[in-house]
Amino acid sequence: MTVLTRLQSAPALPKAINPSGNVRGMYESLLREDDSRARAHSFLHEQLQLAAALPEELPQDPSTWHEWVAAHCADVARQYADYLQQRKAGGPRQFFASKAQALYFLQAVAPTKLVDGAWLYGLLQHWRDPRFSGLLCTYLEELGEGNPAQNHVVIYRKLLAEHDLDHASPIPDERYLQGALQLALGACGDEMLPEVIGYNLGYEQLPLHLLISSYELTELGIDPYYFTLHVTIDNASTGHAQKAVQAVLDLLPLEADRADFLRRVSQGYRLNDLGQGSRAIIEGFDLERELLAMLERKCPFAQHMHSDYCRFEGKTVNQWLAEPEHLPGFLQALQNKGWIKRHEDPQASRFWQLIDGDGAAMFGVFSAYEKQLVHDWIAGNWQPAKKPAALRRHAATNAPIEVPEQDPDVQILNAALQGQDTHAQMATLIPWLAPARHAHPAGLLAIRRFIELKSRLP
Repeated sequence: MTVLTRLQSAPALPKAINPSGNVRGMYESLLREDDSRARAHSFLHEQLQLAAALPEELPQDPSTWHEWVAAHCADVARQYADYLQQRKAGGPRQFFASKAQALYFLQAVAPTKLVDGAWLYGLLQHWRDPRFSGLLCTYLEELGEGNPAQNHVVIYRKLLAEHDLDHASPIPDERYLQGALQLALGACGDEMLPEVIGYNLGYEQLPLHLLISSYELTELGIDPYYFTLHVTIDNASTGHAQKAVQAVLDLLPLEADRADFLRRVSQGYRLNDLGQGSRAIIEGFDLERELLAMLERKCPFAQHMHSDYCRFEGKTVNQWLAEPEHLPGFLQALQNKGWIKRHEDPQASRFWQLIDGDGAAMFGVFSAYEKQLVHDWIAGNWQPAKKPAALRRHAATNAPIEVPEQDPDVQILNAALQGQDTHAQMATLIPWLAPARHAHPAGLLAIRRFIELKSRLP
């Protein structure tokens, strides 16, 4: 039975349920590959109802989509050229006023970036069908074709680790929505094929914010490679955007209800617009609010750790930290006493000297991100006389790929493949290409083996 035949005979979607507002729970359950396919299906149905109420953006005639994508890409290029002209004329950064804001953004979008490509996972079983070749190529490229230096999830994990963002602060539940959608689509690939390819069509369009983010992260000394990589592979000429359009055209049914299929493609496309987008997250950042939230999280651990020797406006540090509502007053008291000198070099503030440096009295108390919040809040509108050199560091993509043969998962995978014919090996490999596994050594090995076998099989 073909995919399209199954679509025609598939039962109606179940009645939508409310996932108890626990989007993160849905995300983590799908990532663990729990038996939650029915829940994923219901979750998608609920989100598709919300997406159906959003404005239609896709042109009605799919034969015009290649030109439409090219026109969108050209429009983004024009807007980016305008942005570059403004910056070269001395204009300020438009996204990230400070490094702390950039780090906040990187962590806020992590739930989505750490499941990059997941919406296509459910289509791997169709590796024999040439109509799926563009979609499978896209998924395998998201996975770096088994090269850890190119695997998008590996790259983003390293970026988070480099800036101590792995668990820098709690991430609100709603920021797991897009990641949960991607995982749910990947779990329901066959029965939701029109929605999957519609979502893919929307996600693979080149957004302006990707270009601006790359430029400004570079200025702030943050490796932009994850973002610049997407700029190149999502192009409308030969990249994922072009493949996304072609996939819809190739999979349009010949005899079934094409209008209903396209309606579902359009709803899948609009799933991209649910939840907070990158721009909304960036614009929602407030430095002082984030600083106070961070200090409030520290209070339970710090309020009994200070001596009573030092007092600010008659209160000990422990008394200031006893109640979160006292924190703004505590910061003001530190300024009044000269321990914090706003809008100056943070090195001139005694409070900064207490937390920064190997010999600092509070060395290790604050993570790199937390220190950046403090630094940027103290600095305010102060700017160093010499700007830091912009960072441009690229992954060593040509380095030999090492296989840790003693890794338990690698041993399990190799043992499972022993004695199997090539078709059986393909079936064995596919689960290792799942969103939760592909960025690990056994998953990366499985990707390379999958590509090798696929190239040899008809």
